[in-house]
Amino acid sequence: MTSIPESERVIIFDTTLRDGEQSPGASMNLEEKMRIALMLEAMGVDVIEAGFPIASNGDFEAVNEIAKVVKDSIVCGLARAGAKDVDRAAEALRPAARKRIHTFIATSALHMKFKLQMTPEEVHQAVQDSVTRARNHVDDVEWSCEDGTRSERDFLCRVIETAIKAGATTINVPDTVGYTIPSEYTSLIEEIRNRVPNIDKARISVHCHNDLGLAVANSLAGVAAGARQVECTINGLGERAGNAALEEIVMALRTRRDVIPYATNIRTENITKISRLVSTITGFAVQPNKAIVGANAFAHEAGIHQDGMLKNAQTYEIMTPESVGLTESNLVLGKHSGRHAFRKKLNELGFELGDNAVQDVFRRFKDLADKKKEVFDEDIIALVDDEVRTNDQIRFVALQVVAGSRGPQTADLELEIDGVVKSTHATGDGPVDATFNAIKALFPHTANLQLYQVHAVTKGTDAQAEVTVRLEENGKSVNGQGADTDTLVASARAYINALNKLLVKRQKTAPAAMSA
Repeated sequence: MTSIPESERVIIFDTTLRDGEQSPGASMNLEEKMRIALMLEAMGVDVIEAGFPIASNGDFEAVNEIAKVVKDSIVCGLARAGAKDVDRAAEALRPAARKRIHTFIATSALHMKFKLQMTPEEVHQAVQDSVTRARNHVDDVEWSCEDGTRSERDFLCRVIETAIKAGATTINVPDTVGYTIPSEYTSLIEEIRNRVPNIDKARISVHCHNDLGLAVANSLAGVAAGARQVECTINGLGERAGNAALEEIVMALRTRRDVIPYATNIRTENITKISRLVSTITGFAVQPNKAIVGANAFAHEAGIHQDGMLKNAQTYEIMTPESVGLTESNLVLGKHSGRHAFRKKLNELGFELGDNAVQDVFRRFKDLADKKKEVFDEDIIALVDDEVRTNDQIRFVALQVVAGSRGPQTADLELEIDGVVKSTHATGDGPVDATFNAIKALFPHTANLQLYQVHAVTKGTDAQAEVTVRLEENGKSVNGQGADTDTLVASARAYINALNKLLVKRQKTAPAAMSA
């Protein structure tokens, strides 16, 4: 990799595993977090925020295990401004070759008064105490002023100076609620650089949320104003409207070096691959018109566009598909394709599966190829999405449905629950209702159905259906997805996937004030 002068380098701090996981329904298990962390490291991410160790035993374990295997990237753990939080983060990070504690506290008058119920002086003291404690554990400490863009500037500058004196080497100025606009954010970063006397001893970081659709624009404005770290997530994943999208930040810096003369260490050819992985694991589909990684990002339908593209691709493409790892494949699969060709196709599509997972997906691919004349890449992606998110506690076995206008609509369902196959017969107001009633009969639960959504993966009457189901229980919501040429089978798979995620979610408890 070409060396980038420090003055021109922008550190990429990825918080998919921490802030991204706070999206309702986006919880990940340990194995999934490990896969994402290793791919983040492989693509050159500088800092991986692996979790919030005090939030739960699961978060602690994830940070600790990631700290054991990641060697090149800095592994970061989040901590509120309290001794227990900081010590727990330090404990989780102990095995890391390179480690960072990221501690934070709110600094806006609104947050201090109503959320923290602390005076500004108490907050100021908490900043000094928490950063000092973190620095006693590690050399690399980041401090964040939560709701920084709505904080009173005199106070903000004072606490930043204190944080640096206490040992913070990175100062993060978050737009926690996505409130600011680029010109305002530029002014704030410039003021901090001009007014904080010891700011030269720390790197300024930006962390922007997308509530007004300005997360990427604000982040780039921060870089132009002097920030040299950007906090972001894959696919813009995050609570509410999400975070600044890593792929958009990185490709904007790469494409427009003429006006933003800075660079990152990201291997951009891995972008499509990790985007698909995160989408697969979380069940959050990437919208077709999403910049950089959407299905339509490099698609051209208008005649005038197609004409220009045929003459010179640069007429309508400001970057190449290959630059983000999107390549056109000539390998066509059908019912006669073998396992070797299928595995090659999986690798082309950005999936690296274990032998057992490949065997399971290959079996379903063969079943699909018997039903469809042509198997598209999107079909295979849907199969993998469905397979790798399957949890062992509840597994789909078989479904037989009777539907029609005369009724009654019925469902005969078989599930494997904790290794035991069980079956039932249920009725309902339509075949989907009957199917879901059958699941409830075999695995009783109190979750409420919040969303049921169907879309075709490809065109044609033989297209696979991909179904999304959202379940909610006690304020916790999860999304599940399932794919099949039979919409009702896909519906059952999606509901089961969501139910399995909810079972994992039941074991997780998170403290308040996790935002930064």
